Amino acid sequence: MSMTRKSSSLPMPSKVLAWEEFVEVTGVTPEHLQELLALGWIETRVSASEVQMFEDADIYRVRKLERICGDFELPVVGGTIIVDLLERIDRLERMVRDLHGLED
Repeated sequence: MSMTRKSSSLPMPSKVLAWEEFVEVTGVTPEHLQELLALGWIETRVSASEVQMFEDADIYRVRKLERICGDFELPVVGGTIIVDLLERIDRLERMVRDLHGLED
């Protein structure tokens, strides 16, 4: 799925969520979210009204992290490493598919 619009080369606008919305949607505790921020695993941007905002793409990452940590009884740091590696594998697989498409 491409993140660019067909009519222009501008990226699609991304949805952002405030702290409370992010906690509600992901099911992560505020303390756990603070830990992820302290680790630098997810980042926020601050709105004009000084509210921390999260990218909607982080919802999927945090849900995946929670599932992996819960299923394998891993600490957060171990789970973040696994999620990062899974994302890297996904990017590399897409690159390989794209390269194979160029060869045809």
